[in-house]
Amino acid sequence: MGWDRIVAWLSWKGPRAGKRAVLALMAAGLITLMASVLLPALELGADALKFCLQISVAVTAVTLFVSALFIRRIIDDRRQIAESEQRFRRAMEDSAIGVAIVGLDGRILQTNPAFAVMLGYSRAEIEALTFFQITHPDDLQIGRETMIALKEGKIDSFHFEKRYLKKDGTPVWAQLAGSVIREDETGKPLYLVSQIEDIDARKQAEARIAEAETRWNFALTSAGQGVWSLDMRKGGTTYSETWVRMLGYDDGELDGDPDRWLTMIHPDDRQIVAEADRAHLDGETAFFEAEFRMRHKDGHWVWILDRGKAIERDGEGRLIRAIGSLTDITERKEAEERRKISAAMLADEKERLRVTLQSIGDAVICTDAANRVTFMNPVAEKLTGIASGEALGKVLGDVYWAVDEETGQRIGLTRSSAADRHHCDQNARAVLIRRDDTRCSIRQMVSPIMNDRDEFCGLVIVFQDFTDARALQRQLAYAAAHDALTGLANRPSFIRTMEELVDRCRLNGGEHQFMFVDLDHFKAVNDTGGHAAGDALLKRVADAIRNVLGPEDIVARLGGDEFAVILKSGAPARATVAARCIIEAIRNLGFSWDGRPHSIAASIGLAPIRACCGEVDEIIARADAACYAAKAAGRGCVSAAPDEVSKDEAAPLPLAAAS
Repeated sequence: MGWDRIVAWLSWKGPRAGKRAVLALMAAGLITLMASVLLPALELGADALKFCLQISVAVTAVTLFVSALFIRRIIDDRRQIAESEQRFRRAMEDSAIGVAIVGLDGRILQTNPAFAVMLGYSRAEIEALTFFQITHPDDLQIGRETMIALKEGKIDSFHFEKRYLKKDGTPVWAQLAGSVIREDETGKPLYLVSQIEDIDARKQAEARIAEAETRWNFALTSAGQGVWSLDMRKGGTTYSETWVRMLGYDDGELDGDPDRWLTMIHPDDRQIVAEADRAHLDGETAFFEAEFRMRHKDGHWVWILDRGKAIERDGEGRLIRAIGSLTDITERKEAEERRKISAAMLADEKERLRVTLQSIGDAVICTDAANRVTFMNPVAEKLTGIASGEALGKVLGDVYWAVDEETGQRIGLTRSSAADRHHCDQNARAVLIRRDDTRCSIRQMVSPIMNDRDEFCGLVIVFQDFTDARALQRQLAYAAAHDALTGLANRPSFIRTMEELVDRCRLNGGEHQFMFVDLDHFKAVNDTGGHAAGDALLKRVADAIRNVLGPEDIVARLGGDEFAVILKSGAPARATVAARCIIEAIRNLGFSWDGRPHSIAASIGLAPIRACCGEVDEIIARADAACYAAKAAGRGCVSAAPDEVSKDEAAPLPLAAAS
């Protein structure tokens, strides 16, 4: 339907104009014929009548000749239309860019393979949808606004970017360009023709670039770093936003004159800067580096650390391009002045900084000798939920509260937790409890800070978020102990549990009952329905066994269609009743696969777990032998190990006996 509409639009004027011309000539011929009929009635004479007839014949002949020409033209037009249709069809079908014909209601009338492949649909699937169904919810308004503008005749073409949703639900960015096809006479919009180009890779690249630029700018801002760039070809120096704001100016206000910054330097420091600049330009130093004061826009002085390097010179060695950074070191300079007051304070601070630098890995908190917080890095602020400014000076317990994951007891962090400078107390199972009672699994390391007089000065606590790693450990531990299909305990973990029970029975006495459960007719299910049917049946059987037993009883899958049960209650009578209940539950599963019902049963062997019962393998072997006895007795029944019960109880117990 889409192709025919486009072709009809492309060829509408030619054939219709030809038809109008033919009709005009035929009308002229008819008028002439009518005149030849009517003139005799006017009695104009034989010569006049003859002349009229000649004119009539001539006009009719011309009309027929012109009609033939226009018919020929129509045939040529239709041939050209067919060729145009074929070219358009091939161009659309072979295009690497998606093309779609869309109705004014948003329905996709026709599309090419490229668009279907782009969204992971078949052509039939995507042509059954509307553009609104495959558009990302956040971008729906874009398409609606465009459609309204087209219907109102405000625009004839469109060009925008938006996100579609693939068949699997993942978003993909696309660039749309298209136009509206209108009715020739009325201008009424008929449908849209859109080209859709996949720009997802470009968008992702732009996002990565933007993210990298944001990180870079954030890093510069956080570190108080400004960047300058000198390019004599471009007319001077440009400064980063951080640089100009450092001195109180607006972005771009200082750009241009490469020597303006020299006028802003403190007079006492100009000689130092000039000498450092000369040494670098003369090749005596690899980098330009100087500390000096610059005048802030409001008049006060800011200490600056300037580092730079020439990166391009002309043939005569003159500077062409250079780049460098400026750091606001005012606070550092003021701190240096304060530290000069007390040599002891300076030594303590140096040692604290040295140990911090050696220990830093993730989140870091430092304390003084009184256990008060003196430092927190951004990661520690994030993990504890407390800002550094709020934490400084507070007792460590008000900021950092860690407990042992298994015991729940608080992990105390004092001088005794790190006795000497060579000792680090590590804990890989700590849990950090925040003020809002949220918890975070962490791995922590505590190191002491000792001064040059071997005096205790505080602690450095380094910790990292270990939540995901610990959750993975728990998942792995669970997977190692449970059957992946049924969720029951697997054979290794079940054997360990039995070994512990046997050991406890030997030490403390007591008795438990072991049950070996083997399905009857399971092979028939696998043979007819395949492994999928067998797996589905095993899950049903596992649920049935669990539902029959109590929460304290232990159920495991030993492998294949074999299950095992430990009844914590030691009464043999309860074991027999429980076994019969399991058989009944399995018999009543009503399992069917692909419409075919399967009759499932189970045979169970019983054996006690007590002090004199031998090793685990012996108990399982006795129960297994009893299970085979039950199968030999006709299946679907319970049999107890003959050496552990009286002669009357040793015989297999059919399910019917339970009633």
